Amino acid sequence: MLHIVNGDVVGDMLKKGIVQGDVLVWREIYSSGPIFEELSGPKERIGRAQYLEQRLGIPSAEYIANCEEQEKKLRNSARYHEIVLWFEHDLFDQSMLAYLLHWFKRHKLDRTKLSLLCIGEFPGIERFHGLGQLSPDQLKTLSGTWRTIGRQEMELGSGLWQAYASPDPVLMADLLEKKRADLEASALPFAYEAFRAHLSRLPSLRSGLGIVEQTTLEAVRAGVGTPLELFRQVTDTLHVLGMGDLEYWKFLRALAVGSHPLISIDGVIKVEDFRGIPGFLNRHVALTELGGQILDGAADRVAVQGIDEWYGGLHLQGDDVPWRWDSSAGRLAGRTF
Repeated sequence: MLHIVNGDVVGDMLKKGIVQGDVLVWREIYSSGPIFEELSGPKERIGRAQYLEQRLGIPSAEYIANCEEQEKKLRNSARYHEIVLWFEHDLFDQSMLAYLLHWFKRHKLDRTKLSLLCIGEFPGIERFHGLGQLSPDQLKTLSGTWRTIGRQEMELGSGLWQAYASPDPVLMADLLEKKRADLEASALPFAYEAFRAHLSRLPSLRSGLGIVEQTTLEAVRAGVGTPLELFRQVTDTLHVLGMGDLEYWKFLRALAVGSHPLISIDGVIKVEDFRGIPGFLNRHVALTELGGQILDGAADRVAVQGIDEWYGGLHLQGDDVPWRWDSSAGRLAGRTF
């Protein structure tokens, strides 16, 4: 039996006798950086590795070596009688799950049974972020509760990955609306909300702020005063994204850098890597005048700051982008849509 899990905390607990068989921790952050339908090509892999090193501080050589190792284990997975996927409700996990289902759809499993455990809540936990919150005893109660993955789920998961990896966000928007009922009735009931949240990360029609930047500036205006407090509040508010600290610092850094910053961080003039700034987590954060104007919709963040960011397979660059998110209508808005 092979258990594929979403993080080392969960993987380490499962290895202590909670389940039988082998455990493979799938280490990736598909919610950040350039995404392609096929990620194992040298050009795609190197491009992704360079982005993750520059923006998140993940050493590219370490990233590439890890990818090659986990894919080797995946190619050998058909020798197990059952593969169980352990995932959660948020975009971090749902994008990972979509990738794996896309992979399994294209590779013969022969007699191997594919199963899925995917939850969005747990009794007694008021704000559920993920499986890593659970104790070993709580994880034990989930053992054996997984559902069998059939052809329908693999088709849906593969379709989600292909739409997510596409440079055309209309594919994802259309798929979510056309397949919403199928997704919610399947073993993938969290995919709709997770990938809708993905689309809401695009610059808004009103201000050019994505949902992460908008929530951050609102929190600063409300008096949340340090990076650590911001990380906790924003990731609580946007738990559907499943952001970790490395991913959130990328968003925070983009708001603080350049000649037109939207926030100021005490004592920080040039921000390259927050981890090298003494006491960074407890520095004072304030909204700049421009940040307030953009938050009020009186100026546009993309027009003022420009943008260079990946949203799945969509790469937005410059100060005039073709795609926006209309938060009031809850839909895509674009020059070609």
